[in-house]
Amino acid sequence: MEIIEKAIKEEAGKINEYEIYSDRIVPIVALRGMVMFPGMMLHFDIGRRKSILALEDAMKNGQDIFITAQKDVKIDDPDTGDIYDVGVGAKVRQIIHQPGGVARALVEGCNRSQVAEIIAGKPFMKAKIKVLEEIKGRKSVPCKALARKIKDMFVEYLNLSPRMPPDLVIGIHAIKDTGQLADFIASNIPLDFEDKQRILEELNEDSRLEMTIVYLAKEFDILKIENDLAVQLKDSIDKRQKEYFLREQMKVISEELGEEEDPRSDSEKYIKKIKSLKLKKENSNKLYEEVERFARIPTVSGESGMIRNYLDFCISLPWNKLSKENWDIEKAESILAKDHYGLEDVKERIIEFLAARKLAKIPSSQILCLVGPPGIGKTSIAESLARAIGRKYARISLGGVRDEAEIRGHRKTYIGAMPGCIISAVKKVRVRNPLILLDEIDKLSKDYHGDPGAALLETLDPEQNKAFCDHFVDLDFDLSETFFVATANDKSKIPDPLADRMEIINLYSYTHEEKFNIATRHLIPKQLKKNGLNVRNFVIEDSALRVLIDGYTREAGVRELERKIASLMRKTAKLIVMGKEKKIKIDENNLKKMLGPKKFKREDEAKENGEIGIVRGLAWTAVGGETMPIEVSLMKGKGKLHITGSLGDVMKESAKLAVSYIRSNSEKLGISNDFYSTMDIHIHAPEGAVPKDGPSAGVTMTTALVSALSSVPARQDVAMTGEITLKGRVLPIGGLKEKTMAAYRAGVKTVIIPSGNESDLVSVDVAVKKAINFVMADNLDTVLKEALI
Repeated sequence: MEIIEKAIKEEAGKINEYEIYSDRIVPIVALRGMVMFPGMMLHFDIGRRKSILALEDAMKNGQDIFITAQKDVKIDDPDTGDIYDVGVGAKVRQIIHQPGGVARALVEGCNRSQVAEIIAGKPFMKAKIKVLEEIKGRKSVPCKALARKIKDMFVEYLNLSPRMPPDLVIGIHAIKDTGQLADFIASNIPLDFEDKQRILEELNEDSRLEMTIVYLAKEFDILKIENDLAVQLKDSIDKRQKEYFLREQMKVISEELGEEEDPRSDSEKYIKKIKSLKLKKENSNKLYEEVERFARIPTVSGESGMIRNYLDFCISLPWNKLSKENWDIEKAESILAKDHYGLEDVKERIIEFLAARKLAKIPSSQILCLVGPPGIGKTSIAESLARAIGRKYARISLGGVRDEAEIRGHRKTYIGAMPGCIISAVKKVRVRNPLILLDEIDKLSKDYHGDPGAALLETLDPEQNKAFCDHFVDLDFDLSETFFVATANDKSKIPDPLADRMEIINLYSYTHEEKFNIATRHLIPKQLKKNGLNVRNFVIEDSALRVLIDGYTREAGVRELERKIASLMRKTAKLIVMGKEKKIKIDENNLKKMLGPKKFKREDEAKENGEIGIVRGLAWTAVGGETMPIEVSLMKGKGKLHITGSLGDVMKESAKLAVSYIRSNSEKLGISNDFYSTMDIHIHAPEGAVPKDGPSAGVTMTTALVSALSSVPARQDVAMTGEITLKGRVLPIGGLKEKTMAAYRAGVKTVIIPSGNESDLVSVDVAVKKAINFVMADNLDTVLKEALI
């Protein structure tokens, strides 16, 4: 560095013609992660526009500039508050503009300076600076000894560090001044810029030299440790190379003696297995390359184990193995009928699907999606379907999966890499055409790891999955003959591109009769076996079972019913084991003793006089239909409308529509035409913690309001659904089958539906249509006539 010549000149007592004097206004350049010292020639590149402007301004006005460090290297555009006050007054010697808006500057440090006053911050920083007076070092013997010690340490440091230029040794001996000596050493050792800033800010030359020798000692120790580690690493590498050559010699000796097989025999075995798989040329070539790598790498290497695991997994995949299919439609019908009671529409759809597949005789990927409330048998239908067509069955639970790598695997280069769940399921069943159940596909989530739903797009696309590529396997695998069946509770939560690739089959709630038959044919025998009972010591009467279905459960499926049956059997088992009973017969009387009072009431015996201001509505949910009563209460007031029950914006708008309709038809309805100014109206939907929304409660709110305002009771054996308009028309709604099932479970006798939904009655269960009288309504007049007493 040119600081050597500068030090010699100053030692000779020459005046520095480039000295920056105090009270000069100069531009400021902030360095990122660097600290400049007086007497230091510094080359650095500049990319910030404001720094380039500052250098150009300095070149125009005497070349004077103030160089300091910024406090936080992460700040891209430092302001006056982001820099240190103490820096170096310097001269700009050269600026070279380069392509891309970058400039290279050569700056010579002159003296320690400090910002006295900030003059400007834009377009570049300017400040009035003052030169700091340094406290000269003492010429005492201890100080000379310290200077000699630090010189010796620095020379030894240079000998250990291969990156330092050798001419620094000459420069260090040419410097006599202790302050310059400290600056010279501090600028040439790899300290943190904060430590260098502390040395720069120390004005006492002796103290500065003491600080520098402390930092130099630390760096000296670090450098010695680094050199020791480098020696150890070299020794370790030499040892491994020695072991490798010895192992190669042992291989040759063993081969000559014939004591053991050639270690390359593993590679030859892999090659034979790959040939027997009869893969596509691209796949086999890729595996051959991995085998060659495996043969070249020492067995003690960790990469050898990774390649072995990869080859073992790929070879174990059923590339061309298929299970024998059974397309006997009658057998499939028999198995589905035996395993599942009810769900006739669903079973018929599946049989039609299988019949078309049998006639087509073209292998192709099939994707079905069974959508319905929990507990109605979606998963068990998939199992029965696999058994009916003679395919191997694998289930993949997608609930809560949020990482794309769980579907398509990790790259094998990562430590602990694993294949994805799709290819793992295929390997598990050992055939290329299994039935794979993607359970709870609507419960997929996504985060910064990726979107597993998007990863499934290739898997479920018949045009793409013939060349499915798992990240771990990294080879094209044919999934075109795999039968995929997905299950979901809520179709709306399945991404649209994913739903578009599947044939949706809707499953609906069970009727009372279906639940009764499922319980007698499946649930009771299953629980008898599980609890160690039999028909000789446990009997439940039909009447008691019907009470159990209606009074203790209210669900779309039969899971809660199975739990209640299991509870009865456990209590029976306890009594038998304790010797209190030898046989238990469950009837309506002891059912209450064992399970407590009924939790739900069927409202078959609705009172003719009904209730004022309470009307039963019908709602659709992801787990089936529900009845939703609407209550209206009137109070003296000024016409305020209160709406409670966690209602959404659409339901609140329906309430306002109902009030407007009644106001415009008050005379026809026999209601006082000033009710909206003399009364406050409160509309409430019970179960306030459950959010509710949708337009189908319009007729229910209007009927409840008319009942309350006219003091006419509303029938409690009537339920209704439908959207309303300001003119009183009743518009069609969705989810009719689920809603009518809810009315059936609640014992409703009459259901009012929009006339536009008359065609949807075809999908309503036969048992529901027998038990319920359906009334079609075009307008609110029909609704009010049927609902109000």
